[in-house]
Amino acid sequence: MNTHILSGGTVPTVVFVHGAWEDASCWLEVTARLHLDGVRVVAAQCSLVSLQDDVDAVCRIVSNEDGPVILVGHGWGGTVITVAGEAERVIGLVYIAASAPEVGQSTAESLSGVWPFAYWPLLKRDSGGFLWFPQALMPRWFAPDLPPASAALLAVVQRPIHVDAYDAKVPAASWHQKPTWYLVTEQDRLMPASEQHATSLRIGAQTECVSGGHVPFLSHVTETTAFIRRVMVDCMRSGSWSKIQR
Repeated sequence: MNTHILSGGTVPTVVFVHGAWEDASCWLEVTARLHLDGVRVVAAQCSLVSLQDDVDAVCRIVSNEDGPVILVGHGWGGTVITVAGEAERVIGLVYIAASAPEVGQSTAESLSGVWPFAYWPLLKRDSGGFLWFPQALMPRWFAPDLPPASAALLAVVQRPIHVDAYDAKVPAASWHQKPTWYLVTEQDRLMPASEQHATSLRIGAQTECVSGGHVPFLSHVTETTAFIRRVMVDCMRSGSWSKIQR
């Protein structure tokens, strides 16, 4: 996509929200490409301790922006943007292989058709209640389409998520009111593509697919970036951003 397509108006800020066993650095490759288009990007650093903590972290970022915001959530980050998307400045929601609970549902309940996931028995729970992926097993489940060395590095720097986070019920579901998009990862071993398609259909999202594993922003950077650019163009053409005032 040419950069001029994103010119001639207020360009929304893209706020990335990472999932479990990740941190904000997972978005670096996509961020670098969006920066070439002059897009402002902020990547939230989630604690993965509780839903409320992570929602608060995203809402602080949104409130600090002067204009419209598009939230992009991956995995657990989908639950977070489902709630944080209620903020007035948010004009679009993007789910990437992500959960999207209904009001009053937890992440686990929203994925009841496949919960607990097949990898769940492999996780190690520490004394604080945080769940860790065994380093030797995480690459196969998390990023089978990355070079082995890169996938192994993800396992080394993983950030665990607290077990209770999956049972926290969402007080709001912003996908009912906000335009929504979903990128399905067809070769995903962590969250089956069938469940992603079902989630996308349930929330009425505009859906695209990528032939990759759970982290397409690392393994399919070009396709993921192009998808986000298309979302931005759709939002700008809708004119909804023009109603956002400081």
